[in-house]
Amino acid sequence: MKHDHQKLSYIKWLLPVLVFLIGVSILHVIAHTVRHADHERLRANAELNAVTYANQMRDALYNGIGITDSLEQILISEDGNIDKFDVVAQHMMADYVQSVQLATNGVVTEIYPEAGNEAGKIDLIHDETRGDIVNYGIDNNIVVMQGPFDLKQGGQGIAIRNPVFLQDENGNSTFWGLTIVIIRVPDIFIDSVNALTNFGYEYSLSKTPSPLTDEFKLIDHSGTELTDPVSYTFELGGCTWQLDVMPKGGWQKSKKLPFLFICGACIILLLETLTIAFLIMREQRRKFRQLSLTDGLTGLLNRTGFDEQADSYLRIADIRSCVGILLDVDNFKFINDMYGHAVGDRVLQQLADSMRKAFPENAILGRNGGDEFCILLKDCNVEEAAPKIEVFSNSLRTFESKGQTHNYGISIGYAEYPTHAEKLSDLLRYADMALYEVKLRGKRSCLCYESSFHTSKRTQLGFELDDISRNLPGAFFIYKADKTDERILFANWEMIHLTGCNDLDDFMQFTDRKFSNLVHPEDYTKIEKSIWDQIESRRDGDNDYVKYHLATKDGSYKTVLDFGRIVESEYYGSVFYVLIVDCDYIDSHYDSF
Repeated sequence: MKHDHQKLSYIKWLLPVLVFLIGVSILHVIAHTVRHADHERLRANAELNAVTYANQMRDALYNGIGITDSLEQILISEDGNIDKFDVVAQHMMADYVQSVQLATNGVVTEIYPEAGNEAGKIDLIHDETRGDIVNYGIDNNIVVMQGPFDLKQGGQGIAIRNPVFLQDENGNSTFWGLTIVIIRVPDIFIDSVNALTNFGYEYSLSKTPSPLTDEFKLIDHSGTELTDPVSYTFELGGCTWQLDVMPKGGWQKSKKLPFLFICGACIILLLETLTIAFLIMREQRRKFRQLSLTDGLTGLLNRTGFDEQADSYLRIADIRSCVGILLDVDNFKFINDMYGHAVGDRVLQQLADSMRKAFPENAILGRNGGDEFCILLKDCNVEEAAPKIEVFSNSLRTFESKGQTHNYGISIGYAEYPTHAEKLSDLLRYADMALYEVKLRGKRSCLCYESSFHTSKRTQLGFELDDISRNLPGAFFIYKADKTDERILFANWEMIHLTGCNDLDDFMQFTDRKFSNLVHPEDYTKIEKSIWDQIESRRDGDNDYVKYHLATKDGSYKTVLDFGRIVESEYYGSVFYVLIVDCDYIDSHYDSF
């Protein structure tokens, strides 16, 4: 047996280790496969985005070329003349355009805007830094871009030069000059680079400075050095452009891998947990069983747990006696309704704590449900238990609500085993009879079971407000007697029926919860004076009789007699309890006699 136990202990520790190692190995293989596939996917997406945004940049650059084309068309149509060049150029200006120029015979003669750009009026064909490139464009009749170069106004620019040829009357092509636009970079494709950045990419844009060189010069970049980027090149303006793209964070920092590792770790942890749970299942079942027998709010045993422990105790053959106790909170429904269920829960928790302190040893403590609790005091009779029960019953109990302290009491009934009962169910049933006898005698006390107690007396406690108010032989309502906050609080079915309403909600909506809305306007001044005289005088037992016309939902009025009594409510202050008598009904009834 000892050898088997050691073997089980060895397996208990070895099996989780093996599961962990196998799980980690599988996770490593899966992670490697996913990393490779994710890398390929990232590169494919990056290539697609490089193509997409490079084409957008090329389209933006075509806008700059389009300006030179438009000027060329004007020159051709106007036989080499552009009237009001400043006006025409002004309409062609855009946020990314530094200047628009005309170079007759290769010499810049017109610049818009001229202010700040005067130095641009040069002989391009013979210029040391521009001549070769300009002549290349003229010789090949192609649009040529040159740059980037520093602008005197700040930033960088690219010159787009379009050679213009006019045909003479003989159809011969003659070089007229150049239409030129200086664009600012990266302003011209700023929307594309911003979108690329927002989409989660680092980038670098380069171009060859002119058609005469193969070396690339950086135009714009996102500020991060790129590692193994994807590249896309395109030709435009005699130059080669290259857009390099890389995901932010690099190729290996994709979103899938952390998720994969988390899921893998969770799976491995789950396997570990299941393995350990399998090996210690009996212990876990015991713990779960214990939880199933405990009341979640108070931490005491629930009724099932109490019954199991009490039955187990009563099955012991040599026990001498024990006492079964049932107790509940007096007017607990009122506490819940008046102060809220959160306060009610705190009251139950406080009561459970006081039970633990009052009966710390040799007792089984449980909660039946609601506000009812049960106790089994072991190895004692009612004579021995009574003093302790009485002290517990008479203890001062309070709870806090909205900064105020309120008192509450409990009622206790108890019985003895085996003197009063030989089964647990009978023992608690007799304790229950004693508990209800306490209720009949005014609550907030304790009683031991006597054979004279009878369950039929419990019916005396079976009347609820709804039963009484619904079956009162007359219309009845309650309203708050406060000049600043006059509110109807309740109306019974007879009152609802008398006013022609369908239910209490309909009645409250019809009256807007105002007593004044039930009284004919011509009667209200008299009624109001009578009411407030009664409130202020507190005379004649606080009763008063008033006759007036009562409003109904259909717009008619009924003559009624109002019998009101003013009382003080702990929660609402001064309130009127009012009985309403339909005078027309009484008159017709008496006429029949």
